[in-house]
Amino acid sequence: MSTTKKINSALISVFHKDGLEPIVRKFYELGISIYSTGGTEKFIRELGIDVIPVEEVTSYPSILGGRVKTLHPKVFGGILNRQDNESDVAQLEEFDIPQLDVIIVDLYPFEKTVSDGASEQEIIEKIDIGGISLIRAAAKNYKDVLCVSSMEDYAEFLELINTKVGESTIEDRRHFATKAFNVSSHYDTAIFNYFNKDHKEAALKISETRAKVLRYGENPHQKGFFFGDFEAIFTKLHGKELSYNNLLDVDAALNLMNEFKNDDPTFAILKHNNACGLATRSTIHQAYVDALAGDPVSAFGGILMSNVKIDVPTAKEIHNLFCEVVIAPGYDDEALAILKGKKNRIVLIQKETPLPNTLVRTCLNGILVQDKDFKTDTLEDLEYVTTRKPSQEELDDLIFASKLCKHTKSNTIVLAKNKQLCASGTGQTSRVDALNQAIHKAKSFNFNLEGAVMASDAFFPFPDCVEISNNNGIKSVIQPGGSIKDQLSVDYCNENGMSMVMTGTRHFKH
Repeated sequence: MSTTKKINSALISVFHKDGLEPIVRKFYELGISIYSTGGTEKFIRELGIDVIPVEEVTSYPSILGGRVKTLHPKVFGGILNRQDNESDVAQLEEFDIPQLDVIIVDLYPFEKTVSDGASEQEIIEKIDIGGISLIRAAAKNYKDVLCVSSMEDYAEFLELINTKVGESTIEDRRHFATKAFNVSSHYDTAIFNYFNKDHKEAALKISETRAKVLRYGENPHQKGFFFGDFEAIFTKLHGKELSYNNLLDVDAALNLMNEFKNDDPTFAILKHNNACGLATRSTIHQAYVDALAGDPVSAFGGILMSNVKIDVPTAKEIHNLFCEVVIAPGYDDEALAILKGKKNRIVLIQKETPLPNTLVRTCLNGILVQDKDFKTDTLEDLEYVTTRKPSQEELDDLIFASKLCKHTKSNTIVLAKNKQLCASGTGQTSRVDALNQAIHKAKSFNFNLEGAVMASDAFFPFPDCVEISNNNGIKSVIQPGGSIKDQLSVDYCNENGMSMVMTGTRHFKH
């Protein structure tokens, strides 16, 4: 039997009608019999084109408020029969079942209904039963049936039947079957994840139908891909394509800046997923200037992010720096024109879009999954463990430093003063090394650490860090606590006029 098949009949039952009309008219032109249901049948009739109601085939009406329409042997027999099987062909004739060569079905918009905040009942009603069954059946029997499973494939299918004058090859049908199983598996994953949003079932199901091939991965000899909807979070206004490393840095910037979302104008500069500059000020221009002062060397080629609209003075300052990406909730027109002055500079607008609640990464021959660290240390969390209490200015700096510490690679120490990052020690194997790195870096950029504060992502097992910080003028400390030797650090602070607060929450970031 030839693998090229002529299309003689089609079943169309879709939720989305956009883009369907040219296909229906082409079917009419080619003399293809059309079967349909409900709203789709009405749509086709209104085009002045003959259509056969599925009820005429099944001799059974749509019942249960439309929940059952196509679930019938005369429909599924027309899809699942094997046309090279004499018994199947004989049974079609015996039971008066029409052969169906093309199935055009799309599914109820389950994910959109969930994201729109619909009620539980509305969401349940958007779990498609007939549509998903038709898709699976048609895709399974791709040897004889072509399945169009999404409105996104209407244009490709129309081009196929125009080019091949209503015929398809086995390769065409297998191609559309692959698309169909992608649709069905994604749909089932979305439904499962909705029901399992509390993770009571210890199962991981990930499905992402939007994919982008990147120039390369972390290094040029590695392939790289991004699976996700970047456009849901950002609008790209200018610049080259984002790389694998750009995307990691943008993700780090976004998560960090979410800590300062409702604060005064705040500017962050990141490099290799860590902040090398951060400042909160009364104007975004001054916030940028002071963020850059934190480490103007590392800022070269960095990712820049503001929590407020970028104005002209700030854009002029930024334009003097080579940077990969600039992110803000908006830009003044002239500011945007300035930033577009370098053709490769990527300029993004951040949208108000919620981020995932879980973190996923490969590990060994499996996958690690954890809840995102949504805990932000606040004044209400603090336990005042030393005789000397922090001043209000110190408290402001301690919370500022704690937010930053949470988003810096462990082991980390963050030094801050007047809501400005002085320096961080990042990704060190020893907390003492992290502190010494931060102090060395701060002094190399001429920061006066007298009156600065120190934040640590985990407890101090010994008083060595508070001693080093005190010897460098740092008089207030924020840390989780929890060491069996916490009192050693508290005692040192009390003996040397330092204040220390404990949060009770560790913020490791590996």
